[in-house]
Amino acid sequence: MSSDTTGADDAQTPAGLDEGPEPGASGHRLFWWVLGIAAFIVLIDQASKWWAEAELGDGSTIPVIGDLIRFVLVYNPGAAFSIGTEYTWIFAILAGVGAIAVVWFAWRVGSVGWTIALGLILGGAVTHLGDRLFRDPGFGRGHVVDFIGYGNWFIGNVADIAIFAGAVMILVLTFMGIAPKGGRVRDDD
Repeated sequence: MSSDTTGADDAQTPAGLDEGPEPGASGHRLFWWVLGIAAFIVLIDQASKWWAEAELGDGSTIPVIGDLIRFVLVYNPGAAFSIGTEYTWIFAILAGVGAIAVVWFAWRVGSVGWTIALGLILGGAVTHLGDRLFRDPGFGRGHVVDFIGYGNWFIGNVADIAIFAGAVMILVLTFMGIAPKGGRVRDDD
Protein backbone atom coordinates (compact mmCIF):
# COMPACT_ATOMS: atom_id res chain seq x y z
CA MET A 1 0.00 0.00 0.00
CA SER A 2 1.31 3.41 -0.93
CA SER A 3 1.80 6.08 1.70
CA ASP A 4 1.33 8.86 -0.86
CA THR A 5 -1.89 10.65 0.07
CA THR A 6 -1.35 13.75 -2.05
CA GLY A 7 -3.41 12.46 -4.95
CA ALA A 8 -0.59 13.19 -7.41
CA ASP A 9 -1.44 10.03 -9.35
CA ASP A 10 -4.98 11.32 -9.81
CA ALA A 11 -3.86 14.50 -11.60
CA GLN A 12 -5.20 14.78 -15.12
CA THR A 13 -3.72 16.72 -18.00
CA PRO A 14 -5.59 17.67 -21.16
CA ALA A 15 -5.57 14.98 -23.82
CA GLY A 16 -2.32 14.91 -25.75
CA LEU A 17 -0.39 17.26 -23.50
CA ASP A 18 2.45 16.26 -21.23
CA GLU A 19 2.86 19.56 -19.46
CA GLY A 20 6.00 18.69 -17.59
CA PRO A 21 6.61 20.53 -14.36
CA GLU A 22 4.54 23.51 -13.33
CA PRO A 23 6.52 26.71 -13.71
CA GLY A 24 6.61 27.34 -9.94
CA ALA A 25 9.75 29.06 -8.68
CA SER A 26 11.95 27.89 -11.55
CA GLY A 27 9.39 29.02 -14.14
CA HIS A 28 9.18 32.42 -12.53
CA ARG A 29 12.96 32.64 -12.67
CA LEU A 30 12.62 32.10 -16.42
CA PHE A 31 10.24 35.06 -16.49
CA TRP A 32 13.05 37.31 -15.28
CA TRP A 33 15.19 35.98 -18.15
CA VAL A 34 12.41 37.01 -20.56
CA LEU A 35 12.59 40.52 -19.14
CA GLY A 36 16.41 40.52 -19.29
CA ILE A 37 16.44 39.42 -22.93
CA ALA A 38 13.80 42.03 -23.76
CA ALA A 39 15.82 44.77 -22.04
CA PHE A 40 18.92 43.72 -24.00
CA ILE A 41 16.97 43.93 -27.29
CA VAL A 42 15.64 47.39 -26.36
CA LEU A 43 19.16 48.57 -25.52
CA ILE A 44 20.72 47.23 -28.74
CA ASP A 45 17.83 48.46 -30.90
CA GLN A 46 17.83 51.97 -29.47
CA ALA A 47 21.65 52.22 -29.62
CA SER A 48 21.62 51.12 -33.25
CA LYS A 49 18.91 53.68 -34.06
CA TRP A 50 20.96 56.39 -32.35
CA TRP A 51 23.93 55.36 -34.52
CA ALA A 52 21.78 55.33 -37.67
CA GLU A 53 20.45 58.82 -37.03
CA ALA A 54 23.95 60.14 -36.31
CA GLU A 55 25.66 58.50 -39.30
CA LEU A 56 22.89 58.38 -41.90
CA GLY A 57 20.92 61.52 -41.02
CA ASP A 58 22.47 63.40 -43.91
CA GLY A 59 20.83 61.02 -46.41
CA SER A 60 23.89 58.87 -46.99
CA THR A 61 23.74 55.15 -47.68
CA ILE A 62 26.32 52.62 -46.52
CA PRO A 63 26.47 49.44 -48.62
CA VAL A 64 27.10 46.36 -46.46
CA ILE A 65 26.68 43.61 -49.06
CA GLY A 66 26.38 45.56 -52.28
CA ASP A 67 22.76 46.49 -52.90
CA LEU A 68 21.52 43.37 -51.11
CA ILE A 69 22.08 44.73 -47.57
CA ARG A 70 22.65 48.42 -46.96
CA PHE A 71 22.21 50.98 -44.21
CA VAL A 72 19.81 53.77 -45.15
CA LEU A 73 17.77 55.87 -42.74
CA VAL A 74 13.98 56.13 -43.03
CA TYR A 75 11.24 57.03 -40.57
CA ASN A 76 8.33 54.62 -40.81
CA PRO A 77 4.90 55.79 -39.63
CA GLY A 78 3.28 52.48 -40.60
CA ALA A 79 3.71 48.79 -39.94
CA ALA A 80 5.80 46.33 -41.93
CA PHE A 81 6.37 47.48 -45.50
CA SER A 82 4.94 50.91 -44.44
CA ILE A 83 1.39 49.53 -44.42
CA GLY A 84 -1.22 51.66 -42.67
CA THR A 85 0.80 54.86 -42.40
CA GLU A 86 -2.32 56.84 -41.42
CA TYR A 87 -2.98 54.55 -38.41
CA THR A 88 0.23 55.08 -36.41
CA TRP A 89 -1.67 55.46 -33.12
CA ILE A 90 -3.34 52.06 -33.66
CA PHE A 91 0.11 50.46 -33.99
CA ALA A 92 1.10 52.06 -30.67
CA ILE A 93 -1.96 50.51 -28.99
CA LEU A 94 -1.32 47.12 -30.62
CA ALA A 95 2.34 47.17 -29.53
CA GLY A 96 1.26 47.95 -25.96
CA VAL A 97 -1.38 45.21 -25.92
CA GLY A 98 1.09 42.77 -27.48
CA ALA A 99 3.74 43.55 -24.87
CA ILE A 100 1.23 43.03 -22.04
CA ALA A 101 0.08 39.73 -23.56
CA VAL A 102 3.66 38.47 -23.90
CA VAL A 103 4.43 39.41 -20.28
CA TRP A 104 1.29 37.63 -19.06
CA PHE A 105 2.15 34.51 -21.07
CA ALA A 106 5.83 34.62 -20.11
CA TRP A 107 4.97 34.44 -16.39
CA ARG A 108 3.68 30.91 -17.02
CA VAL A 109 6.50 29.62 -19.23
CA GLY A 110 8.72 26.77 -18.04
CA SER A 111 10.74 26.16 -21.21
CA VAL A 112 14.09 27.81 -21.93
CA GLY A 113 13.38 27.89 -25.68
CA TRP A 114 10.06 29.64 -25.17
CA THR A 115 11.76 32.00 -22.71
CA ILE A 116 14.24 33.14 -25.36
CA ALA A 117 11.56 33.46 -28.05
CA LEU A 118 9.26 35.51 -25.83
CA GLY A 119 12.14 37.72 -24.70
CA LEU A 120 12.98 38.51 -28.31
CA ILE A 121 9.36 39.31 -29.17
CA LEU A 122 8.81 41.36 -26.03
CA GLY A 123 11.98 43.39 -26.63
CA GLY A 124 10.94 44.13 -30.20
CA ALA A 125 7.40 45.09 -29.19
CA VAL A 126 8.55 47.34 -26.34
CA THR A 127 11.12 49.20 -28.45
CA HIS A 128 8.57 49.73 -31.24
CA LEU A 129 6.10 50.98 -28.63
CA GLY A 130 8.76 53.39 -27.35
CA ASP A 131 9.30 54.73 -30.85
CA ARG A 132 5.54 55.21 -31.33
CA LEU A 133 5.18 57.00 -28.00
CA PHE A 134 8.28 59.17 -27.82
CA ARG A 135 9.54 59.95 -31.32
CA ASP A 136 8.44 62.70 -33.69
CA PRO A 137 5.90 63.78 -34.80
CA GLY A 138 4.35 63.29 -31.33
CA PHE A 139 3.08 61.06 -28.56
CA GLY A 140 1.32 57.97 -29.90
CA ARG A 141 2.12 58.98 -33.48
CA GLY A 142 5.88 58.57 -33.50
CA HIS A 143 7.67 57.07 -36.45
CA VAL A 144 9.85 53.98 -36.11
CA VAL A 145 13.49 54.43 -37.12
CA ASP A 146 14.38 51.89 -39.82
CA PHE A 147 17.83 51.66 -41.32
CA ILE A 148 18.66 48.10 -42.48
CA GLY A 149 17.76 47.90 -46.16
CA TYR A 150 17.15 44.46 -47.66
CA GLY A 151 17.53 44.97 -51.40
CA ASN A 152 14.46 46.74 -52.73
CA TRP A 153 12.11 44.72 -50.51
CA PHE A 154 11.97 46.61 -47.23
CA ILE A 155 13.91 48.53 -44.61
CA GLY A 156 13.86 47.37 -40.99
CA ASN A 157 15.73 47.56 -37.70
CA VAL A 158 17.09 45.38 -34.90
CA ALA A 159 13.66 45.10 -33.24
CA ASP A 160 12.23 43.66 -36.46
CA ILE A 161 14.99 41.05 -36.53
CA ALA A 162 14.27 40.13 -32.89
CA ILE A 163 10.52 39.80 -33.49
CA PHE A 164 11.11 37.69 -36.61
CA ALA A 165 13.64 35.45 -34.82
CA GLY A 166 11.27 35.01 -31.86
CA ALA A 167 8.38 34.10 -34.16
CA VAL A 168 10.51 31.58 -36.05
CA MET A 169 11.64 30.08 -32.72
CA ILE A 170 8.01 29.68 -31.63
CA LEU A 171 7.19 27.91 -34.90
CA VAL A 172 10.18 25.57 -34.51
CA LEU A 173 9.35 24.85 -30.85
CA THR A 174 5.74 24.15 -31.79
CA PHE A 175 6.71 21.78 -34.62
CA MET A 176 9.17 20.05 -32.27
CA GLY A 177 6.32 19.55 -29.82
CA ILE A 178 7.91 21.55 -27.01
CA ALA A 179 5.19 22.93 -24.74
CA PRO A 180 5.51 26.45 -23.32
CA LYS A 181 5.39 25.09 -19.76
CA GLY A 182 8.17 22.63 -20.54
CA GLY A 183 7.97 19.02 -21.58
CA ARG A 184 6.62 17.77 -24.85
CA VAL A 185 3.20 17.61 -26.43
CA ARG A 186 2.29 13.93 -26.85
CA ASP A 187 0.72 12.50 -29.96
CA ASP A 188 -1.86 10.00 -28.67
CA ASP A 189 -3.07 8.87 -32.14
